[in-house]
Amino acid sequence: MFAAFLTWVESHPALTIGLAVLSVITFIGSLLALPLLVSRLPVDYFTDPRRHRSLLRQRSPLAYVALRVVKNLLGWMLILFGILMLVLPGQGLLTIVIGLILSDFPGKFVLERRIAGNPRILGAFNWLRRRGGHPPLLSPAEPSG
Repeated sequence: MFAAFLTWVESHPALTIGLAVLSVITFIGSLLALPLLVSRLPVDYFTDPRRHRSLLRQRSPLAYVALRVVKNLLGWMLILFGILMLVLPGQGLLTIVIGLILSDFPGKFVLERRIAGNPRILGAFNWLRRRGGHPPLLSPAEPSG
């Protein structure tokens, strides 16, 4: 099977180089985007029982819908590229996580709370926030009062 994969790679050099370049660009973009996304989360994002409402939704519903469509397309593209990067050069798991943060799907909030409940992951998020001068996120296990 591995030999067949190598044969395919050798027979498609332009596609292979294109995927490698895309992988590097996505890796750099994910390294730049992750601190920005984490710093923009409200402190009580994982503890507030209600989802935060967007001001844009109230002020301009059409712009809100357009932004959500673009955000979801970008998120699902990052998930796809992250899966590809599991076998290509790049940070596949990091790119998948960023894609999950950007995309909307049923059960997302529960999944986010479960992931943030891991002390190592919450610690990494809060380390990024400290570096950006933002207060730490509250743990889903902590009360939000």
